[in-house]
Amino acid sequence: MTSPLAVTAHALLFDMDGTLVDSAASIDRLWREFAARHRLDPATVLAALPGRTAHDIVAGCLPAADGGTVAAEVAWIRDREEAATDTVDEIPGARRLLASLPARSWAVVTSASRTMTERRLTAAGLPLPDVAVCAGDVRAGKPDPEGFRTAARLLGVDIADCLLFEDSAPGLLAARRSGGTAVAVAAPAAEQAPYRVDDLTAVSARLRAGRIRVEIRPARVHAEPAEGIRR
Repeated sequence: MTSPLAVTAHALLFDMDGTLVDSAASIDRLWREFAARHRLDPATVLAALPGRTAHDIVAGCLPAADGGTVAAEVAWIRDREEAATDTVDEIPGARRLLASLPARSWAVVTSASRTMTERRLTAAGLPLPDVAVCAGDVRAGKPDPEGFRTAARLLGVDIADCLLFEDSAPGLLAARRSGGTAVAVAAPAAEQAPYRVDDLTAVSARLRAGRIRVEIRPARVHAEPAEGIRR
């Protein structure tokens, strides 16, 4: 059995959908409705989803649409999201991991709206973070690193001293560009990250000497972490 790898950081930053919560059924159904509404290939629309904001998805799928049309479609998406009654579950290990972290040592960085962020975390039985950077809080969504850098700034820590948990290709690219250290959670094998886990049962954390000691099991190491992360 592979021994756990121990690293320390000042903060942990988490994507939400696919990293902390399993909301795949709800998201899939909603965007299939969007595809049917515009007579688009559902597979093409679904392939555009991971890590991106609704605005960026709509604009990419409807390249001829003007700003007003894109805004109206995003509003339609938000209304449908908020009316959804699909079950949302935690990603295995998420509740235990978040419960072990001190307040303001972690944040959520998501392409979802703030309303849906709070709703999905609550539905999955997870705590709400003191800091959440949502779709409406950034000028550019993932793969731009703005969201991760904003979360680190709001927590008062250096992004190079953060572990960033992500499941999608755009999110992992944003993590790499931010200057933090990425942990890929159930991500496609082709996606590069210093550490990889199947779910959050492989991760444990505790406060030690003012830093977060994080153990990752099994330790699948693919690259060197950022300078602020200590082994």
